[in-house]
Amino acid sequence: MNIVILAAGQGKRMRSDLPKVLHPLAGKPLLRHVIDCASSLAPQRLVVVHGHGGDAVRNAIDAALPGNDLGWALQSPQLGTGHAVMQAVDQLDDAAPTLVLYGDVPLTTRDTLLRLIDAAGPDRLALLTVVLDDPTGYGRIVRHEGRIVGVVEHKDADEPTRGIREVNTGILVAPTPALKRWLAGLSDDNAQKEYYLTDIVGMAVHDGIPVDSVQPGAVWETLGVNSKTQLAELERIHQRNVAERLLDDGVTLADPARIDVRGTLACGRDVSIDVNCVFEGEVSLGDGASIGANCVIRNASIGAGTQILPFTHIEDSTVGAGARIGPYSRLRPGNRLGDGTHVGNFVEMKNVQMDAGSKANHLAYLGDATVGRRVNIGAGTITCNYDGVNKHRTVIEDDAFIGSDSQLVAPVTVGRGATLGAGTTLTRDAPPERLTVSRARQLTVESWKRPQKAAKATK
Repeated sequence: MNIVILAAGQGKRMRSDLPKVLHPLAGKPLLRHVIDCASSLAPQRLVVVHGHGGDAVRNAIDAALPGNDLGWALQSPQLGTGHAVMQAVDQLDDAAPTLVLYGDVPLTTRDTLLRLIDAAGPDRLALLTVVLDDPTGYGRIVRHEGRIVGVVEHKDADEPTRGIREVNTGILVAPTPALKRWLAGLSDDNAQKEYYLTDIVGMAVHDGIPVDSVQPGAVWETLGVNSKTQLAELERIHQRNVAERLLDDGVTLADPARIDVRGTLACGRDVSIDVNCVFEGEVSLGDGASIGANCVIRNASIGAGTQILPFTHIEDSTVGAGARIGPYSRLRPGNRLGDGTHVGNFVEMKNVQMDAGSKANHLAYLGDATVGRRVNIGAGTITCNYDGVNKHRTVIEDDAFIGSDSQLVAPVTVGRGATLGAGTTLTRDAPPERLTVSRARQLTVESWKRPQKAAKATK
């Protein structure tokens, strides 16, 4: 199988400097959705035809898919869909049929494409068509005695033809030698002065090659993006589909219309997700995990039975089973939290290993720290990990107790079972099983009087 993806359009209606096919849907460029679906078909050749913003398109895809084996073909100027496919013909294998896709049609499913490929076989032309209530703007499928005999573009159609509701989606499969021959015979003698790929349908009929059609599983599989409005509409369709799959898998969603998955979300049994949560990258939620409202979780693993309370942000971190995180916690990259850990409101962590049963329940910053088991970290605690040039690590061993408003100036170690008194600034290691206190001696000045506000001068 050869696959050609047409991705050269300018997208003027997007009103953006970003090439249309790089606009994100579910956190991923439109073109990436199409490439990922195409790649799942294991084609021998996969060619992307680029044009407007070509370097930006190619660079973005190469950065996201390093080491890919995509073929690239430049279309300049852009003279229609037939002209676009012409640019890729030198890279196509004549021994395999060719599937044509579009870089701004991101939701076509693998199952639909497999049915289209099967309908085409090795020597037939197969079109993906769809019946629309309002077909305005689309090429109409013209049939005679039930057989497809041509496709007429809307601008070239007379009134009876415009009454046809079955339209061409542009997605097709053709035998490659015949496709090359038909492309060479295309003309721009039409209203738009472009080389229409759809004209090959009439050529196939003339050559006696059967033309079949397949309908998609849903109309949204064929919808393209030409404006920000259409992009937003497809985003909602995609997220609705994701929500339905989660519900089918047994996940409890407080409101299926208020969840965004911008990557992959894997859920165990009896997972519950409240409203307005965003999941990015690769996220897994263990059995019985619950996610509170307005959380953002990116590239993270959440253990079984763990509660993520509202307004919590987690990125590139792992949380064990039976933990409680939030509300208003922020886990920056590099954290590994053990089973039964607690991270409370307005606690920020970065690059922290916290073992089972340890807690930081209030108003703390922990960075570049190793925290043992059953450690209690009081409110206002800070690990001072950065000296202005280098990062240093703080080690807090098992069963230590860190009093409120303490500053641990790294590199420093708090021994097993040690206690730091509230307000301590620790600059040297604290020995195990001892109380370490660092604070000024408290004084009461008996003769001191509070200043009085000066009286205003009278006129």
